[in-house]
Amino acid sequence: SAILSDVLDELGIENQVMSPIMRPLDETLTLCGRARTGAYMEVPYLEEGINPYRLEIALVDDLRQNDVAVLACGGSSRIAPWGGLLSTAAKARGSTGCVTDGYVRDTIEIRRLEFPVFACGVAPLDSKGRGQIMSTDVPVICDGVKVNPGDLVVGNADGVVVVPQEHELEVMAKALEKIDGEHNSIKELRAGSYLRDVFEKYGIL
Repeated sequence: SAILSDVLDELGIENQVMSPIMRPLDETLTLCGRARTGAYMEVPYLEEGINPYRLEIALVDDLRQNDVAVLACGGSSRIAPWGGLLSTAAKARGSTGCVTDGYVRDTIEIRRLEFPVFACGVAPLDSKGRGQIMSTDVPVICDGVKVNPGDLVVGNADGVVVVPQEHELEVMAKALEKIDGEHNSIKELRAGSYLRDVFEKYGIL
């Protein structure tokens, strides 16, 4: 994520990195995949006769290989849209993780699944009667970052980065170049070269 952030900066593509509040449940796991989005809004009551989970269930059941569920809750402190059952179902569908600016629960169970989940907090709150998903597969703002369906979402211990599809080929090509340069820099630094000389040679820090 750090390399992608650097490349996006170099290309002048701004505001693609989620805030430091967005943290992984398990820092040893890496998330990478295509965004499948859901937009939530807070609600003050539970409407009788309506299944509040209908769109949420439909989104999870429709996840495909390498999809990442991106659930935008507007930073609500009242919604925990993701938990153990959804993680189990998503992993079985081939999903590679979830990112939400709401809360997450069932954290021990999710860690046992080794399913990458990034959230702005942990809480036992059910979304029922507090928040409801209003639409899926639409552009959303998640933790301040615009995410379009199909955008590349990458997360690790350093944080979450979103690469817009229209810039993906250029960003990934430059990221691979930067990785090669970092590997060469590390090799020379381990051999005893001075940091100033290595930086002058590769321009990477």
